[in-house]
Amino acid sequence: MARPHEVGTTEGRVFQTDEFPSRRAARGSLLALIGFVGLSMLVWAANGAITAGSTPAWYWSLTAPPGTPPAWLFAPVWTALYPLMGVAAWLVWRRIDVGAERKRAALRSWGWQLLANSLWSPAFFGLHNPRLSLVVIVLLLAAILLAIRRFVPLQPVAAVLMVPYALWVGYATYLNAGFWWLNRI
Repeated sequence: MARPHEVGTTEGRVFQTDEFPSRRAARGSLLALIGFVGLSMLVWAANGAITAGSTPAWYWSLTAPPGTPPAWLFAPVWTALYPLMGVAAWLVWRRIDVGAERKRAALRSWGWQLLANSLWSPAFFGLHNPRLSLVVIVLLLAAILLAIRRFVPLQPVAAVLMVPYALWVGYATYLNAGFWWLNRI
């Protein structure tokens, strides 16, 4: 007697209903999760390397704006935010019951914010240019908000996972503007 998830066989293959995803689909979904989180963490690692190479001399010579947190706080916050943004993208990616173009648009927005994120540390810490990095971070914040806006109708949980990131980048935008303003030449 066939098990409930077996519908029929042809040429030795077992077909399954949508209620019981195949192992291949589950494995593909896991690989996609690893890919989205891994890509986010790759940006985190690259940005961390740029930041670590510049922080000791240049950053400490700047006048900091009011409300600048202690330096030790940045690493744990970013370490939490990058995986969240990867999981958020994965949650949108795995939706199969939504229009393909809407899903692509949402994931493109996520990709644009990740690209802008990858450009901020090189602009601020690599080039020592708070003015250029302010432009980048404003674009980053706009891209995050667009991604959230596009995530909401597709996967509200994904949008919620992006909110702490948007709040932190909003705060970082204030800090970046303060560093630029207080250290103009």
